[in-house]
Amino acid sequence: MLGFCGCDLTTGSAANVSPRSNEVAEANLSLGVAYLKRGEYEKALAKLNKALSADPGHAPTHNALGLLYQKIGKPEQAEQYYKRALSIKPDDSLSLNNYGQFLCQNNRYDEAQETFLKAANNPLYDAPEIAITNAGTCALKNNQPDVAENYFRNALDKNPKVSVALIQMAELSFRQGNYLSARAYLQRYLEVAEHTANSLWLGIRIEKELGDKNAISSYALSLRNNFPESEEARLLQESGAK
Repeated sequence: MLGFCGCDLTTGSAANVSPRSNEVAEANLSLGVAYLKRGEYEKALAKLNKALSADPGHAPTHNALGLLYQKIGKPEQAEQYYKRALSIKPDDSLSLNNYGQFLCQNNRYDEAQETFLKAANNPLYDAPEIAITNAGTCALKNNQPDVAENYFRNALDKNPKVSVALIQMAELSFRQGNYLSARAYLQRYLEVAEHTANSLWLGIRIEKELGDKNAISSYALSLRNNFPESEEARLLQESGAK
């Protein structure tokens, strides 16, 4: 299962606008982002448009609008807003990271990789491991597991607690037949994140290869109890694992 690290939204100071206009833009952007995170897209759009009216050159608002239009399935509008955000702040890693995810989701893999790396290489970005992890996830989508592994290792070198990179490395290690390594990555993942249906199913498959029946039973029980309607629970039932 592929999973990007979370999209970034931020509020930031605007230039060349009055303090009052900046205050209005920031307030409406904050409200718009809150609505966006809750999936209340009409309310989010109204607030973000108010923010843009107060300050048309506010890059974080354009970034948020790009993400909103991406979420509601309007890629042309989404790309316009992402590009506008980056025309205002070309090195803004938050906008670059979101735009990279947009590009990857639209199968524009080379552009996505370039965009993620530009985000990661910004010395002012305080979380380059996020963009690097997203580059790895995109490489997996493009059927490049070796490239993806290099990205995930790089991300974990920078921050050993990136949950997406850890679970992806567990999956890659399992596919390569490195079951002890897969177990170790999964254990590291559980130090920083909660189990999902996917991680439990991966744990079952790892422990089946390693012959730990108690671990299999524990993972299987948790999967059945916590994710009974998941695809992974269906696969468990079909496998006959206890």
